[in-house]
Amino acid sequence: MAESLVIIPTYKEKENIEKIIRKVLSLPGNFHILIIDDNSPDGTADAVRQVMPEFSGRLFLETREGKLGLGTAYVHGFKWALQRSYKYIFEMDADFSHDPEDLPRLLHACSHKGFDLAIGSRYIDGVNVVNWPISRVLMSYFASAYVRLVTGMKIQDTTAGFKCYRREVLEAIDLDRIRFTGYAFQIEMKFKAWKLGFRIKEVSIIFTDRVEGVSKMSKGIFKEAVLGVIRMRWDSLVNKRDYRRLPQPK
Repeated sequence: MAESLVIIPTYKEKENIEKIIRKVLSLPGNFHILIIDDNSPDGTADAVRQVMPEFSGRLFLETREGKLGLGTAYVHGFKWALQRSYKYIFEMDADFSHDPEDLPRLLHACSHKGFDLAIGSRYIDGVNVVNWPISRVLMSYFASAYVRLVTGMKIQDTTAGFKCYRREVLEAIDLDRIRFTGYAFQIEMKFKAWKLGFRIKEVSIIFTDRVEGVSKMSKGIFKEAVLGVIRMRWDSLVNKRDYRRLPQPK
């Protein structure tokens, strides 16, 4: 059984999905992939099924009835991984904005350097973003600064979605009490890991905007993140239950 599982949520990613699968599974390290598709109308799930026989035992597919949100897709994937023996569980986008070549670097931070959560960071070493308009770069950069101000976290890229968790982190977080479904989910997971005292490492990456497919960013997602951070910080002060480690499996 492989130790590493890469979770890739999809919605309308037919142009990218086979290419990202082949790239990840060509890397050293014996990665496995779990695709979680939210009933993409473009046939993304069918494209995955077509290549599954070629990667039997390494490529898995979970389909859901509709577009239920990024956060719920990852929680679904985390629970799937924890039911199995994976030690390192990754989050990654399907559109090549996260370079698969960086997966071994994230893994190394957790497997050899002793960190519990490794974050592929756009902002730990300058601003490493390619093909974004300056308005979006500024929005993302200052959103992270805003999150640091409100929460007290020392993470430079608080909204990053390219991550490697040791399974102990996901076992310690009550996944049924994760509140957010959009990009605020990324902040919430980091915040809970930080509050629980896990060791976090930012690994510098270059983020490249998608070439194919359609971005899922919206004003509603951004609003959830802005307002959700304040609510999350308040809850951490008054509701201690969500910020205690769950008992570890024996």
